[in-house]
Amino acid sequence: MRDTLLLMRWLFAFLVMGLVLGSTARAAEGRVYKVLPQFLDLQGRSSLTPSLYDRDAYQNILRRNPAKCSGLRFAVQWKARGVSSAPLKLRVELRGIAEGSLPKRTTVEMPVRQRSWFGHWSSLVFKGDEYKSFGAITAWRVTLWDGDQLLGEQKSFLW
Repeated sequence: MRDTLLLMRWLFAFLVMGLVLGSTARAAEGRVYKVLPQFLDLQGRSSLTPSLYDRDAYQNILRRNPAKCSGLRFAVQWKARGVSSAPLKLRVELRGIAEGSLPKRTTVEMPVRQRSWFGHWSSLVFKGDEYKSFGAITAWRVTLWDGDQLLGEQKSFLW
């Protein structure tokens, strides 16, 4: 009887400790898994067919012929958990050099929402007159933000 009572006390203590430790709020966590920068042609396409081989070949053509490009799309795979109810923010920071000009910097942002437990794909587009005047992009960095808290990032080699 005495051993049973002692065992019950220990079980109760572990249960209370588990509830206290388990109920603490978790900090927001997030990660940017993958970033695919893709040139867009004058019709806004990154590929002519769904084939990945054709997409890579078409991207090579666009890379070599800037006059055929209308912009750049960043396809971003990301995931977050434990975040606030406010929308998260994806941000792309770009560094580049236009001919005969000083280095340039610009930022493209987009609000995103966590819809499920799985990862998400979102696309940020940099196009139009700003893209044409920006010049060659030398480096990029993609970040995921919850308010003013940085959750995750991916960056190019030259960043």
